Parts: sequence; structure tokens; C-alpha cells
Amino acid sequence: MTWNSIPHREALKGAAAEAMKVFAERNPYFVTRYQGQVDQFGFDMEAFAIWEPFFRFLYEEYFRVTVRGLENIPADGPGILVGNHSGLLPVDAAMMAVAMCHLHTSPRRIRFLVTDWFFSTPMLGKWVLQMGQVRASLENARTLIENQELIGIYPEGVRGVGKPFRERYRCLDFHPGFVQLAIATQTPLIPIATIGGDEIYPEFVNLKSIAQMLGLPFFPVTPSFPWLPFPLMLFPLPVRWMVNVHKPINLGYPPEKASDRKLILKLAREIQYEIQRDLNHMFKERRHLFTSPDGENV
Repeated sequence: MTWNSIPHREALKGAAAEAMKVFAERNPYFVTRYQGQVDQFGFDMEAFAIWEPFFRFLYEEYFRVTVRGLENIPADGPGILVGNHSGLLPVDAAMMAVAMCHLHTSPRRIRFLVTDWFFSTPMLGKWVLQMGQVRASLENARTLIENQELIGIYPEGVRGVGKPFRERYRCLDFHPGFVQLAIATQTPLIPIATIGGDEIYPEFVNLKSIAQMLGLPFFPVTPSFPWLPFPLMLFPLPVRWMVNVHKPINLGYPPEKASDRKLILKLAREIQYEIQRDLNHMFKERRHLFTSPDGENV
């Protein structure tokens, strides 16, 4: 008997239906908002419901994430969330998605724009789309904003998640495209600073030659990767997370200024420095690095 057999398919459907039922009971406003919609980018409410308990466990029990300023994310209308990127894997995006789904007074999905690399990996690309993420392109970003969605952008790109441990929480130069998009579409920017992600997979060195040979954006050497067998090699350290959501910024420039490269670069640097200052403050403010199995900070 194979996984494609009728009994197995029926069992999977039953499990998915049960996951959806539990998710709807916990998140009725989120489900009401999106259920029945056909999403052109592939968001699948049922698949989201299946994976939600795992990411909620990471958020609530494992990383014990603290989020401040979540109310600064608008309840309706478009917005561009922009923040520092870290953690080898996009766990920071998942933690923001959980916070927005469970803790916001008007739960919404965040459509993070993801690099093409995810779509070159078998099965992973489809899963990313089912979770609500979208292939990064200017056209897709504009469509999401026209659809009154929240989009998430990490202007450091894959460079941000591939930083070595010694450079943790040091923002690399932000790609200015997010500012250009905000001005062109007259959409507010919401800066987000995140502490924790840079330490869940401490990278000692990046073996660039191996990464190039394998077609990977980077090949990190961490305490668990590549030494341990799968999936233990991907097991993150239980680091305490802190997230600070800033108030929305309406840049105040007319759409035609989106082509002013000097202005765009200036504004991108200002927002990068604002996030960097917040990261420096949060890093000093944090009193505990790890969370213990019983949930206490150590």
C-alpha cells in the first residue's frame, strides 16, 4: 500500500479537516477574513492550518517571542513591513506571521516576498506559496498592494540570513527597492527590528566554494550543520526573541519621486539606521539569551 492509495488519501484529508476545525476555533477572525477566497498566488488555508501549531509552538514555547508595537500594523489597507533579516532560514518571517495571526486585534496574513532560490527546490516552492508567501518581483508586490495586502520585505536579502555569528545584528546595506515601491504606490512603511534570529543557527564560517558547487546561496558551518543527520542539523537553539514594530512611516513624496535614485538611497539608509539603532538598544536591553525547557529564561 502506498501513500497515494485511497485509504491514505482519505486519512490525510481527515487530518487536514481536523486541523482546519481546530484552527478555526482558535482563529475565527483570521479564517472568516480569508476562507473561501481564491488566492492568485497559491495561499492554502488548509495547509496553513496544518503547519500553524508547529510555528505557534516555536513562538510561544520554544523561542518565547516578545513583540512590542504590534498595534502599529494597520488593521486594514496595504502596508510594507521592512526589517532586518537573520537566522539562515526565514524563521523571522514565520514568527511575525504567528504574531499577526494570533495577537493582532484584526488578524491578517503577511505576504513576505521570497527569493527565487526557494522555488528551485523540489516541493519547497509549493509549500512556501501555500503558507502565503509570494515570489519576489515588483509586479507581484504592486498586485499585493492593489489587493490591500500587507507585504513583508527583508532588504538585506539572502545576505542577511547568511551573516557569520561575529556580525550578528549588524544590518547590511538595505536594497532601496522597498522605498521606491512605497513612494510609487503611496504605501506606508512599517520598520521592524528583531533580536534572536541571528543566534538560533550561529554560523562559524560560510564555505562559499561548496555553496557555489551545490547551487546554494551559502553553505554555513554551525554547531549542528552539516555534522548531524537530518532533521537534527536544522534544529535551532532555544534563543529568546524580541521584536519591536515601529509606527508606520508615510514618506510624503509624490509618486514621480520614485525615480529619484539619490532620494531613494537616502531614505533607505535612514530606515536602515533607524532599525540598527533599535537593534543596538534591544541587544543591550535583553537580559537572557536562552529559554529553558520549563519556559523560564536562563
